[in-house]
Amino acid sequence: MPMQHEADPAARAQGAPDNSPVPVDKGEKSAPETVAEVKPADPAPDIAALLQKVEAEAAELRDAWLRARADIENIRKQAAADVARAHKFALERFATELLPVKDALESALAAQGKGSADALSAGVELTLKQLAAAFDKARIVEIEAAGRKFDPHRHQAMAMIDSAEPPNTVVQVFQKGYLLNDRVLRPAMVAVSKPKDGA
Repeated sequence: MPMQHEADPAARAQGAPDNSPVPVDKGEKSAPETVAEVKPADPAPDIAALLQKVEAEAAELRDAWLRARADIENIRKQAAADVARAHKFALERFATELLPVKDALESALAAQGKGSADALSAGVELTLKQLAAAFDKARIVEIEAAGRKFDPHRHQAMAMIDSAEPPNTVVQVFQKGYLLNDRVLRPAMVAVSKPKDGA
């Protein structure tokens, strides 16, 4: 077996390949390779816990809906009760205004035999003023009729008479009409001028 010669240091310096074995220090460990850390997969969601959470949210929403529905029903009932009370007592204020008128009329009738005609007339005038004031407060207004053009929405024609006035003009009022807040409470009963012949 031929004897291996040590590599010439000069040859190594000149770049000749060095075939000598590389000494390995067995006490040193080679650097570990960098490996991407692999995170463990997320655990499977707990279906029972999710279901319980969703059921709790659904129950909470249902309770909120039931409360809102109950509130709306209470508001509706309260509004209906308010309307019923308003209808029941709508005339209360007006009736209160009419009580002094009735008192005045009763006083005038009680004093009819004791006083003069002038005193009775003064009492009736005072009563009429009280009634007119009550009408004003209740916004009851007399319909203007005499000398106006006939309005079938506010006037009720009871007769047609010859007149120098233009045709369809109210020339006589048999009974006054009244408006309540611009709505006809009672139409005025009137006589209307006839159209002229040949018109």
